Parts: sequence; structure tokens; C-alpha cells
Amino acid sequence: MRMDRFTSKLQEALADAQSLAVGKDHNQITPIHLVAALFDQRGGSTRPLFSQMGVDVNKFRSELETLLANLPVVKNNYGDVQMSPELGRLLNLADKFSQQRSDQFISSELVILAALDDRGELGKLFEKYNVRKEALGRVIDQMRGGTNVKDPNAEET
Repeated sequence: MRMDRFTSKLQEALADAQSLAVGKDHNQITPIHLVAALFDQRGGSTRPLFSQMGVDVNKFRSELETLLANLPVVKNNYGDVQMSPELGRLLNLADKFSQQRSDQFISSELVILAALDDRGELGKLFEKYNVRKEALGRVIDQMRGGTNVKDPNAEET
């Protein structure tokens, strides 16, 4: 996985997800950590995307916190946190989506799009809020206005 292909906002979110995992005594950074970090990000695109889809973002974020609270805790792990296999697959799928869209960088919204394929608790949460791939893809297309991600700071504009 090439970090230099991630937008600056996605890089920030990954660092925040790691910090979130460390703070909660989790030994793995999971897709739940990353989605929560994307929701909490100032100036990020995740909350606006979900708002445009009619999702109550505050309730959704609250339920993400419940999912985080249900993850296994490892006391005294001394900050030894690894990326989970599920997060690796999620980032690879987002990479695939970025290539299909002819993007030069992997953006946060494509990570969310990839997360919709989750078959665990996160996927169930998306289903509960009726977040569907086709609808999210349309909102992403509207947000982008037909442009590709060619700049690592594209999410900030």
C-alpha cells in the first residue's frame, strides 16, 4: 500500500484512526476506526456525503461509537497497534475504485464506498441507515462535478 497515493485528508484520517485505536486499547486499526475518524474530520467530505443522502449523521456517528466500544480491548499493549486485515482489504478496494475512476489519488469518499462492502457490524450499520453503493456513487459524482482526483489536496477544495 503506497501512502503517497492517499489524499492528505485520508492520510490524516488514518493517523486519527490509529490514535483512536491506541486510546481505546485496541490492538488493531479496523475499518470502524477509519470511518469514525472520517466522520470526525474537520473539513472532510464524509459528513456532507451522508447528509446529502439523508442520513442523520449524529445518530450514525453515535452508533459507530457503540461499535468501537464493542471491539476487544487489550490492556497494557503499550501502543502496539497493527492494521487489521479487513482495513487492508478496504484500502485495496478503495485503490481499485480510484483506478476505475482514473484518479491519481485515493480519496476518503472512495474509502467510504469500499466500506459499504463490509460484511460485519459496519456493513449492518450502513444497511440500517439505507446507505447503498449506487446512491453513494451518485452523490460522489455530484460532489466531484465530473472531475478526477489529481491532487493530494483535492478534498480540501
